[in-house]
Amino acid sequence: MRVLLVEDDEPVAESLRRGLTRYGFEVEWVTTGGAALSHEGPYDVVLLDLGLPDTDGLDVCKALRGRSDVPIIVISARSDETDRVVGLELGADDYVSKPFGVREVIARIRAVMRRVQPRTSSAAENTPDRYGDRLTVDRKAARVHLDGEEVSLAPKEYDLLAFLTEEPGALMSREQIMEAVWDANWFGPTKTLDVHVAALRRKLAGAITIEAVRGVGFRLVVSEGQDGAAS
Repeated sequence: MRVLLVEDDEPVAESLRRGLTRYGFEVEWVTTGGAALSHEGPYDVVLLDLGLPDTDGLDVCKALRGRSDVPIIVISARSDETDRVVGLELGADDYVSKPFGVREVIARIRAVMRRVQPRTSSAAENTPDRYGDRLTVDRKAARVHLDGEEVSLAPKEYDLLAFLTEEPGALMSREQIMEAVWDANWFGPTKTLDVHVAALRRKLAGAITIEAVRGVGFRLVVSEGQDGAAS
């Protein structure tokens, strides 16, 4: 996923960029509102600081929203409720107050992307994602079908499958999965993840493979000879 980071505070930007990169995001960093507005992209989400040296971030937010539906998450040290309300009214999709952790920002990005998906693609509202010829995931209805028959999944089994199918073939660490599917502040053993992976393997055998990478995490692969997801 491609992120446009608009932040003039170098330590904050570097920390955020390193953290996002570790989790597989591609980050383009600019330090002014003018650079943000002239950036040609493409990018999937904007992280926008309000305290920019050349212009107010709220004006940048308004300009970006006026020409695009790209999701915008405001990141700011301004904790005043008025700024938060104005930012959302101008078209921001979420607002994160400093100080924040990288995990919180990632959780906000994923939540926003799930929330705005119908807005950015009208076809996605009614068309389930297909993985090969056998498996479909209807994210709007939270339903999964194998060979045309609905598969009964526990809530966390579905959440795990939905997360892994966001990027088929990508290696996801245990920490990434636990944060996304269970809790952004998860601490402790991850045995429950193995249990849920085993359940998905059993219920969806032949349609997908969930490969374990020892000491790292898991990778979802659409079965040999099948096509990837169609959005």
